[in-house]
Amino acid sequence: MTALRDAAMTSKAWPFEEARRLLKRYEAGPPEKGHVLFETGYGPSGLPHIGTFGEVARTTMIRRAFEVISDIPTRLICFSDDLDGMRKVPGNVPNPDALREHLQKPLTSVPDPFEKFDSFGGHNNAMLRRFLDTFGFEYEFVSATDFYRSGRFDTVLLRAAERYDDLMAVMLKSLRDERQQTYSIFLPIHPETGRVQYVPMKHVDAARGEVTFDDEHGREWTLPVTGGNVKLQWKPDFGARWAALDVDFEMYGKDHSTNTPIYDRICEILGGRKPEHFTYELFLDDQGQKISKSSGNGLTIDEWLTYASTESLSYFMYQKPKTAKRMYFDVIPKAVDEYHQQLRAFPTQDASAQAANPVWHIHSGDVPESKLVVPFAMLLNLASVAGQTGKAGLWGFIQRYAPDAAPETHPDLDQAAGFALRYFTDFVAPTLQFRAATEQEAAAMADLADRLGAWDGGLDAEALQTLVFAVGKDHGFEPLRNWFTALYEVLLGQSQGPRFGGFIALYGVDETIALIGRGLAGDLVTA
Repeated sequence: MTALRDAAMTSKAWPFEEARRLLKRYEAGPPEKGHVLFETGYGPSGLPHIGTFGEVARTTMIRRAFEVISDIPTRLICFSDDLDGMRKVPGNVPNPDALREHLQKPLTSVPDPFEKFDSFGGHNNAMLRRFLDTFGFEYEFVSATDFYRSGRFDTVLLRAAERYDDLMAVMLKSLRDERQQTYSIFLPIHPETGRVQYVPMKHVDAARGEVTFDDEHGREWTLPVTGGNVKLQWKPDFGARWAALDVDFEMYGKDHSTNTPIYDRICEILGGRKPEHFTYELFLDDQGQKISKSSGNGLTIDEWLTYASTESLSYFMYQKPKTAKRMYFDVIPKAVDEYHQQLRAFPTQDASAQAANPVWHIHSGDVPESKLVVPFAMLLNLASVAGQTGKAGLWGFIQRYAPDAAPETHPDLDQAAGFALRYFTDFVAPTLQFRAATEQEAAAMADLADRLGAWDGGLDAEALQTLVFAVGKDHGFEPLRNWFTALYEVLLGQSQGPRFGGFIALYGVDETIALIGRGLAGDLVTA
């Protein structure tokens, strides 16, 4: 542990860099509350999505990194903004018309359309908790409804009433002229209709802790700001929550970054210390557009987990969080194979290299062994030439290449074989385009088949790669990459592929000879 802590204090891995920055917050001594508090937020108007996973996963990585370099205890809370009003009826719920009469009511006051929980907010909170529990995250759940109504927020809300003018001054600077006329940091909840009121305040009584406003019918009401009668607008709520909970760290997407000075100032006005922040870049779809819950572009978490493991998704989340990245189906194979490359490297690395290895952060230091003896990309190519043989057919090839491997002893390989078959069927097969070989390519492939026919070197992937390389060189391919491109396009229907020697070792020498024969005969050419 000493070697790891020493390495962590200088590591350039971003979770350790953030952890060291957070540690400086308490150079003068540990926090009075006795722990460092990490927070993530969730808007329960819809189901948890891939961004929710990324935020909790990345925050957990920093939390675990902090625990390596510090003995201060830590907590992670996931805060659900379930007192927000329901602005529109979701399109993916049963009997949506029944929800229309509940528009603008807090989500925890809207009946559950699924009829399983006491409210729609309760339903979505349960989905969030199940979602986080599925991935084994260690966290504490906090409901905004409970937070407001239990009185835990009362001190900060009363302080907000006392410092109302200062808070309004911060907010009004960020608003357009017309919005300034109706804006208030307070959103009263109508005592009759139960709806969240987006109305200006006629009077804020700091001494009594009350607000006075007119509802949409012009009737005047006075309510205490405490006890869940009033909530804060979302930007003030962000900073007020930091002050009320004494949050030390929160990350959020780049789309929030312009609001950071507002959140910080609100927190400070309310007597808190602004937390450390981490702003991550947003994910893009295949067209380079920002992934959005409402537009449904990009990948969902269920879609990723249809074709690859949770750990591969965590690996993707780890990579360069401050760089915008395309998040589409074509990134999955690379993420899977790179993750397993890092797993295989980990046992041979010293403490410094391990601290920089993504798998340390994905697994919080308890790094498993990789048994993926066949890369995911190779499994995809094998699925292409193995035909509709299913996972059992793939295992027939795998076990000839790796006789000691079996589904029982190599569960990650067995899982990857199933994923590869699904991925190939859905994304690779529809795009395959086989072509005929040119005269030069045909001569080289025939020569390769002859040399393979005389091959007695077994299934040594490196030796077979050297053989393929030599054939291309002997037939004058310049650059040599053109030879490998020809093999891929004629025999596999793709413009790029695996190391061909490794493919032969996995698929089999005799099978490759037969495949070359079919390719040269034109049997594979796409109609």
